[in-house]
Parts: sequence; structure tokens; C-alpha cells
Amino acid sequence: MIKNFVTLLPVALFALCAAGALEAEELGDTDAGQKVFKKCTGCHQVGSGAVDKIGPHLNGVFGSGAAEHEGYRYSKSMARAGADGLIWTAETLDAYLENPRALVSKTRMSFRGLKKAEDRANVLAYLRTFSDDPSDIPEAEPTAIAIDHDLDPAILALEGDPEYGEYLASECLTCHQSDGTADGIPSITLWEPEDFVIAMHAYKRKLRPHPVMQMLAGRLNDEEIAALAAYFKTLEE
Repeated sequence: MIKNFVTLLPVALFALCAAGALEAEELGDTDAGQKVFKKCTGCHQVGSGAVDKIGPHLNGVFGSGAAEHEGYRYSKSMARAGADGLIWTAETLDAYLENPRALVSKTRMSFRGLKKAEDRANVLAYLRTFSDDPSDIPEAEPTAIAIDHDLDPAILALEGDPEYGEYLASECLTCHQSDGTADGIPSITLWEPEDFVIAMHAYKRKLRPHPVMQMLAGRLNDEEIAALAAYFKTLEE
């Protein structure tokens, strides 16, 4: 999904670096977060003596890069997110806890997400006590959390026009292969439209870190994203 790549990349990188500071709000209650975290303990541990289980332990997660925890075998999608520069801040962790697919479309984490903002804030407050950078300044990175970043359900309900999506897809097909092959670039063929829409809007909101995709997604309106999602769903591998 790249046009004039050599020209666009420096512009995208400049836009990324020039972004302003996040608006912030304090995280939640640590005691309440410890209770909510019990939903996570089937896969994750945190605190003294924590070890990797089905998922990696979460000590020091704030400020760390995705797939950065040494010794744990991550999915290819999570490793790719880390290579793209995804950092676990309160903002990205909040989005991931709400809907893991928002950041990593093919994550192995089967958890359906915490839909209540209060539950997510409380869990993040609890997890933050096991990270050093910093543990007592909610407004400072990497614990700053953006407000008003939920995706409107009405956007997910849009029915895209696959014919219009085919017209728009030429840039996408510069890098993504229509037959579903994935030689260094993930396949988007036969994606569920909801997954596609969530991913593209995550780039628009700069939750997913790839600078060129952030810029390209930012040029698309809701109907165009829905149309692309409908088109790629119709392709055959």
C-alpha cells in the first residue's frame, strides 16, 4: 500500500516525530486492578518469581517493546509489530486489552478483551507497579494514556463496496500480494472485514507504529476503509 515509497517515507517519519504530546489521565486503582488481573492469570504471571506460562510474564512491561521479552516464543505477527516499533505504553496497552486485534491482527492471545474502561485502567495501574519507568508519574511516558481513542461501533457497521475497494486497492497491492503470499509483508487476503477495519483505524490513530501505513491510512475515510475491507475479503488465496 505504498506509492512513491522513497518520497513518502521521510514525510511520514517527519510527521511521526512532530506529533504532539498525548493528553493524559490518571490510571486506575491498583487493588481493583489486582482483582481484575485474575482473569489474566491463566496465561500470565506478574510480581516476584513470575515466569512465562502460555503468555510471557508481565514484569517491566511498561516501556518495553512488543516481542522484546527474551526467551519467549512470540507469534510472527507480534514479532512483526515489535520490529515495526510497537512500544507498550499505557495507551497501546489499553487498546490491546480492549481488543487485542486492534494492534496485532493475528495475535495468539485468545482473550476477548476488557470492554470496561475502568477495568482496563485498574489493570494497567496494577501492572505499572511492576515496571520502573516510571511507577509514580501517570502523565509521563511510558505511562501516559490517551483519551477518546475508542473506535465508533458505527464505523465497524459500515458495509463496504468491494468494487470500489478494488478501485482503491492499487496502492495496497504494491506491497501486499492478492494471492495471499506473504514474503516479508503480511497477507491481508481473506481477512475478516472487521479485522481489516480495526487495523486500519489503529494506523489512523497511530496506535500501530508503521509510519508509512499511518500516513496512508490517514488519507482514507471510513467508507474507503470499509470498501477495501470488503474487497480483500472477496479475494482467493
